[in-house]
Amino acid sequence: MTRVRSRGSDARPQKPSSAPSPVSLDDCLRACSVHSGKLVGSLDPRRQAVAEALRQLLATWAVQDQSAPAPTATSLLRRTRAAATGSGGTLGNDVLDALLNVGNKAVVCPYDDELNLTLTITDTILHLRRGSRAGWRLRGRILEALGLPEEAAEAYERYLELTKEDGFGVRARVDGIHAATRARTELLTLLERTVPEATRFAAGPATDAWADGLAAHAAGDQPGAEARLAGALLAMDREGAREDEVQEALAHYLDLATARQSRPTPELTRALALYADARRNRMRGPVPDPLFGGVQWLSLGEFRNRIAGKSICLVANSGTVGESGLGHDIDAYDLVVRFNSYRIDPAHTGSRTDIHVTIHKHHYNWDKPVDTRLVFSGSSPDWKYSVRNKLIPGAQTCVNDESLRWPVRTIGGWTTEQFAAIPTSGFNMLWLLDFLDVSPTLDLIGFDFYESGAYRLPEAMKLAITNVHEYGSEKTWVMERAQSVSGMRISLR
Repeated sequence: MTRVRSRGSDARPQKPSSAPSPVSLDDCLRACSVHSGKLVGSLDPRRQAVAEALRQLLATWAVQDQSAPAPTATSLLRRTRAAATGSGGTLGNDVLDALLNVGNKAVVCPYDDELNLTLTITDTILHLRRGSRAGWRLRGRILEALGLPEEAAEAYERYLELTKEDGFGVRARVDGIHAATRARTELLTLLERTVPEATRFAAGPATDAWADGLAAHAAGDQPGAEARLAGALLAMDREGAREDEVQEALAHYLDLATARQSRPTPELTRALALYADARRNRMRGPVPDPLFGGVQWLSLGEFRNRIAGKSICLVANSGTVGESGLGHDIDAYDLVVRFNSYRIDPAHTGSRTDIHVTIHKHHYNWDKPVDTRLVFSGSSPDWKYSVRNKLIPGAQTCVNDESLRWPVRTIGGWTTEQFAAIPTSGFNMLWLLDFLDVSPTLDLIGFDFYESGAYRLPEAMKLAITNVHEYGSEKTWVMERAQSVSGMRISLR
């Protein structure tokens, strides 16, 4: 049964698995080049993003190809052997990053052509770089998008074996897949037990049984419809249908069953609960409620009261901090604030973290115990989703409520005319502390606005210093308010 429903010429008739197929770099780049032509004139912003990523990839490859040394007899022999074995090119770091960028843009497109392209990209990356963590994570994402959660879990497990820091919450994703699979299996077992006639219709094609079941329902033959529809669901499971197709059919079946019964039976109630468990765990994983363990929500006023009268130090994730030797001085402040994927080296960064400020997108350091965790986001739905699904019970005493979600915009009311770029987590926090103005000491350590590069957790070091922020504007704002500058320390009070 074909896993990718074809709407284009690149459909793959084989069932993808967690193990990559041997696709050469040359073949992959050729597919990318062909696909780039298909996207000309597309009005879908997601496809436009893929087109731009493809343009950058092909430009990167062109530069690498032109800078390659002139071929020798030995290199030509090696190239011939590579072609014979299917390796077909060397995957340098720049091209690897560009391929991953294309894949990460394409995997969120709801079109089969982009999904097929992402599958080809992961085949190539993992054929040439078996230890690529980003490649295995992308492999898991594409397999999920193709409706193959169990295969996706295998790819994610490989990613987790290769990484020390699960900055993307992949473990929760894997747990969610397994929990959802168990719930779906129990639900189908319940149907097989409570609808005995279903097994008679489960032996044939699922599409035939489903069509016959809908016809019986329309004719008023409810027992016959229930048996055929339940049989079709069992057949879909036997045939290995895509997960999204199974979920859609289960929803339809339960809708019909609910409409038919004025008072749901215990069996139907259980089936509905299992379906809900499967969908919920598929979306976010079995994460405990973050309010357990005495977590307190902080409003703007409550946060003000917690920091009033205390000396505060904000520690940047900059390269200079990693060799500053200021660890003892940093730990001497009443409150130490760190950001996102901060890295601890006691001699240089200090050892204590009282307030962890993090953007909602990542999962770095959310498991590190702190008194207060502030989660920032420019999107209310994204903020709510992240707080609900990423907070780890017991890892914090207090968490900000939505009044502190995006201080520069929601409290300060700064429009894009006043500040065009997306404010960084550091600037949001610094602006908030300056606005509240209740701290006798407000110092910044290592804030050179990434002029010295980044100093983060090893897992986060490959993250780009993105150009969506205006570091120059933020630096100007800081220096206009600085009371003194001494080495790596900028004092605003």
